[in-house]
Amino acid sequence: MSTRYFIGLMSGTSLDSIDAVLVDLSQGFELVANHSSPISDSLRNRILTLTQPGDNEIELMGRLDVELANTFAASASALLQKCNLNPDQVIAIGSHGQTLRHRPEAGFTLQAGDPSLIAELTGITTVADFRRRDIAAGGQGAPLVPAFHHALFSEQGTDRIIINVGGMANLTLLPGKTDKTVTGFDTGPGNVLMDSWIMQHLELPYDADGNWARQGTVLPDLLKQLLCEPFFQQPAPKSTGRELFNNDWLARHLDAYPTATAPCDVQATLTELTAVTIADAIANQPLSRPDLYLCGGGSHNALLKERLQALLPEYRIATTEALGLDPDWVEAAAFAWLASRAMEKKSGNLPAVTGARGERILGGIYTA
Repeated sequence: MSTRYFIGLMSGTSLDSIDAVLVDLSQGFELVANHSSPISDSLRNRILTLTQPGDNEIELMGRLDVELANTFAASASALLQKCNLNPDQVIAIGSHGQTLRHRPEAGFTLQAGDPSLIAELTGITTVADFRRRDIAAGGQGAPLVPAFHHALFSEQGTDRIIINVGGMANLTLLPGKTDKTVTGFDTGPGNVLMDSWIMQHLELPYDADGNWARQGTVLPDLLKQLLCEPFFQQPAPKSTGRELFNNDWLARHLDAYPTATAPCDVQATLTELTAVTIADAIANQPLSRPDLYLCGGGSHNALLKERLQALLPEYRIATTEALGLDPDWVEAAAFAWLASRAMEKKSGNLPAVTGARGERILGGIYTA
């Protein structure tokens, strides 16, 4: 059977890099190659500016839309060069785009990175703007990766939960019985607050292995205060982003915290916040002792993994490497897969996850 190549492009809430993968879907799923392009400090700062209300937003977004498209196209082209492939050998690119605002409660979500320009620069048909069709059908527009998790990681007779820890964290519950419904939802912040705090104090993009957090002590009263955020008690379907969990949100809680704190103690508390909110969500799910598999950047945080295991001692925790896919490339692979679904006029959402009124074909198709 001839190859069926698709490219997936992912730039997530963490704003650390643009991930590009080449997958072959001719016989199931095969990750053929990957490429990661770092996001410059200048570009990251301009993205962050647009994640919050401000002045001159339309002009700034228009310029960013073009710059991101150029950056995404360059990542896709670098991946092709690495594989010695021509554009005409790839059926389509699935580009998630860079989320600037995600407000499903107001009926909109906004991702930048002009897909028309990506198609023009790469010579490859590009599928993008996946989230808005689900929102138009009354859904949250997120998380969208559970459909891919279901397609790739489900196994008859085995209950599993996929834990994606990117900027935000989300779960996919994969029951081992086909008569049970696949569900999923965002649990809250993943790396976003930890990354912002260490950048603010040590000018580092992330806390490698949680080593800085290890130098601190969890502040129980602050943790309790953070956990009072109503989102954590909100029932699924639910999704979130930097609109809620950001530096201002943390600053308000720290201003209300009566005791002076060492920055590393705050980092330890933020790590614990991510661990506790994920663990609480898992403890309240209906599956019977499912196996847990981590993916996303947070899967490399050794302290976070230790805390999850301590909070969930009866569960076995591994990464998606054990299921055959490197945890760093799961999300990008998901959007390659979603592009294939759109090209085949097949649905890409799971209504039980997003709350949409039904299954929908996701993404607009921009032909090369």
